[in-house]
Amino acid sequence: MRDTSYQAVMARRPEIIRRATNIDYNEFESGGIAFDYEKMMSQAAYDAGEIAAIQRGSGVGGTPLIELKNITALVRQIAAPGKGARVFLKDEAVNPSGSFKARRAAVSVYHACKHGYPGVIAATSGNFGAAIASQAAMRNLSSIIVQEVFDSRGIGQPEIMEKGRACEAYGAEVLQLSVGPELFYMFLLALEETGFFNASLYTPFSIAGIETLGVEVAVQTEKLIGRYPDAVVVTHAGGGNVTGTARGLKRAGCHDAKVIAASVDLAGLHMASDTDFNRKSFTTGHTGFGVPFATNPDRVDVPRNAARSLRYMDRYVTVTQGEVFYVTELLAALEGLERGPAGNTSLAAAISLARQMDQAEVIVVQETEYTGAGKHPSPQLTFAKTNGIAVRRGLPADNVPGQTIVIPEHPGQIAVRDVDLDKMRYSYLRNILTGRQHKLSVADTEFLAQEIRLSPAAVEEMTKLIVSGQ
Repeated sequence: MRDTSYQAVMARRPEIIRRATNIDYNEFESGGIAFDYEKMMSQAAYDAGEIAAIQRGSGVGGTPLIELKNITALVRQIAAPGKGARVFLKDEAVNPSGSFKARRAAVSVYHACKHGYPGVIAATSGNFGAAIASQAAMRNLSSIIVQEVFDSRGIGQPEIMEKGRACEAYGAEVLQLSVGPELFYMFLLALEETGFFNASLYTPFSIAGIETLGVEVAVQTEKLIGRYPDAVVVTHAGGGNVTGTARGLKRAGCHDAKVIAASVDLAGLHMASDTDFNRKSFTTGHTGFGVPFATNPDRVDVPRNAARSLRYMDRYVTVTQGEVFYVTELLAALEGLERGPAGNTSLAAAISLARQMDQAEVIVVQETEYTGAGKHPSPQLTFAKTNGIAVRRGLPADNVPGQTIVIPEHPGQIAVRDVDLDKMRYSYLRNILTGRQHKLSVADTEFLAQEIRLSPAAVEEMTKLIVSGQ
């Protein structure tokens, strides 16, 4: 009889994941820290033309790029003379399931179908789950979505509950769990028992699916204004959005646009903490994912994460929850677009960034997402108050994650805060080197240089500081 205890299932993880991904990750390993990232991306996924065709076949992609003329005019009113870049928005909410994640889901579900898997499983708070369920329904595959929903009181966040409803609407079986280690255990157990495909957020299929988004941003911007954008703002959580978009921009020949990652600042809240779980109003696109997944990317459900955000971000900024809620209503009131919270993280950052850019420049907000009953500011703020969080108007700088949500009184108060990328690079190296006894090989050093966008000499110097405990 198969042992289904927590320890036994975790011990079988490598074999479970191998069968559920159809990828032999050993092909890409060097035996050390380094692995052949580009080989993994090219051999394990599909080429650009195939991916575009797969997505078109299920109604994904080709979403509009909209100039936010009223928001641009507002930015120029609060900017210095000559400042205030044009703001454009890529409206990914028109994808079948309402978010850019339909792009990654389309490729994963197609691959599962092609290789004869009876169904697909994803562990997600919801948007990706809805995308997987939607694509699975189109291809007549079963789908299971494993969600972390409740704290120990049995209380679930409005946004996650809304996403679970969407998954069920597309025909998925939704396993809703409380916060804690059981999520990954139940995910592995479901994979093993069903023989379904692991539609992970972090496989090459998933990241390659997002590359079409970067390509479209470059091509559409050039068509509209005659050149590529100066900056593209990308909501940052697990790293796939940044990685795929940046790779797509480069694929299209757009090498000079700054890729700016943006997250909601939830510093001080632990994502796996039962007490902190419902003290945040954003379930994705926040620093609780953005920082640890950038500095320790292979902490995911596959051996090697295809999302490597430090390779691709030129800048990383944060905004507060209150600023995102404010901008959500601003977008609806000024542009007639009611969109969900994750994409409005990028828009909040873009409004601040555009104020510092010249009027001749263009900044693109890379995605929107659908909205729904549990994703509106009203239920989110009501839920926050119920959990003892003070909600008030004032200076966003006074925001304290888990204690207060401060909503700006006017748009001039929206301001990004930079995250120190050098500190993140240091953390990445420290995480990689912890417990290692062997000196880095040349291949390892070169790989790490690519990972954190420093020279091999700088990697060696930083490594010496870490080893010496500085």
